[in-house]
Amino acid sequence: MKILVAIKRVVDYNVRVQVKPDGSGVATDGVKMSINPFDEIAIEEALRIKEQGKADEVVVVTIGNNDSQQQLRTAMAMGADRSILVETDSAIQPLQAAQVLLKVINEEQPGLVITGKQAIDDDNNQTPQMLATLWNRPQATFASEIEFVTDDKVNVTREVDAGLETIQVELPAVVSTDLRLNEPRFVKLPDIMKAKRKPLDVKAVADLVPDLSGKAIEVLQHESPQPRSKGVMVESVDELIDILKDKGLVG
Repeated sequence: MKILVAIKRVVDYNVRVQVKPDGSGVATDGVKMSINPFDEIAIEEALRIKEQGKADEVVVVTIGNNDSQQQLRTAMAMGADRSILVETDSAIQPLQAAQVLLKVINEEQPGLVITGKQAIDDDNNQTPQMLATLWNRPQATFASEIEFVTDDKVNVTREVDAGLETIQVELPAVVSTDLRLNEPRFVKLPDIMKAKRKPLDVKAVADLVPDLSGKAIEVLQHESPQPRSKGVMVESVDELIDILKDKGLVG
């Protein structure tokens, strides 16, 4: 079985994000970029499934500009067998990403697609669900545990408001990962060197989806969050209640 993992290049989660002076977007010049943390978990899970003998190949795909090769090389340094860059300089929205990934799926014919549940830059949490719908295959979102029942069926434990829910899906399927699924492995220098020799295929987005559609959202302006106001120290519970009453927060 082949596992396809979709990843995204984002500003590293340790970086303090700055908005450009003209408000046209987020400043990325000289900023450290990394694999989206949820996608890194997806890579790790795919590698663990392969190490258990349940898969033969792990292929990583991303949609972005040429700089995204860096994140694909990191994924291959973790252990992925090869990678695919669908190259575009345009911002890709969730539905467009799902359309492109569907074309990659049709070419690669994976038995399982694993993605992060969302990207930390836009926090949409939409692409895995849209992809499963377009592909007309089962989906299991927010996975905290994946267990193979048979070669073509997996039990996925997911966190819901009431606790834990375990569902069974038939492969091929789309699974999106949550934080508690695993802890990604540390990439060693020898593995980074080996990754340079692994195949990295570059495709133009127009070659896969010539009539890419679905850009329904237009971002007009970016603004930094307003600074939080200074807190107020109170001497007693009664004083706190009086303040809350003055603000109309309690009756």
